[in-house]
Amino acid sequence: MRKMILALAAIALAGFAFAAEDGFVDKFDVAQSNFTSVGRNDYCILEPGYVQTFEGVEDGKKGKLVITVTDQTEPVDGVDTRIVEEREWSDGQLAEVSRNYFAVDKTTNDIYYFGEETDTYKDGKIADHGGSWRSGNNGAHYGLFMPAKPAVGQKYYQEVAPKEAMDRAQIVSLIEKVTVPAGTFEKCLETEETTPLEAGSKENKLYAPGIGLLVDGDLKLVKYGQGTR
Repeated sequence: MRKMILALAAIALAGFAFAAEDGFVDKFDVAQSNFTSVGRNDYCILEPGYVQTFEGVEDGKKGKLVITVTDQTEPVDGVDTRIVEEREWSDGQLAEVSRNYFAVDKTTNDIYYFGEETDTYKDGKIADHGGSWRSGNNGAHYGLFMPAKPAVGQKYYQEVAPKEAMDRAQIVSLIEKVTVPAGTFEKCLETEETTPLEAGSKENKLYAPGIGLLVDGDLKLVKYGQGTR
């Protein structure tokens, strides 16, 4: 009996240790009146007309990604969010289009992620909408996309949509020097992204001050700016 009690206690402590070790912030409570659909911080630009184009080779296929901050907004969970469109091609064929919803806390310049609507294509036709979610629906809640004052070791959920999208990020560096086709950038931020929905998954992303995302998987920034594709 004593051995069983000790075993159960060990299991309970292991569970507690795992929860404590996780350490990712998943609860955010910003007053709705604090949100605005336009703004920026050092590592993320949410201004209509800003476009970034990425290219590279993924899984042996030529890939391209275009991220556009549109002039469109969408009410999500009581907040007027900015729509950021992502279009991704593989071997010249459209693979995915997503409309992502963001808002800025104008008191801190932290940028929050309110969800996305995703269209995945196969043979030129929409095949599914996997990964789509909206804050306020089915238990989902907005996550922190990019803090205005990042610190090494900071850990936070970018998506909080149980069973659908639970991406989380940890800041691992603020001093990276990165060279991509668009140029060489210093004092770059590096994040490590994981998700509890896919055991073992891990992806590192790099962001440059005043530019935003530089590297997304095997795709690298080739050009950026207002209206630049």
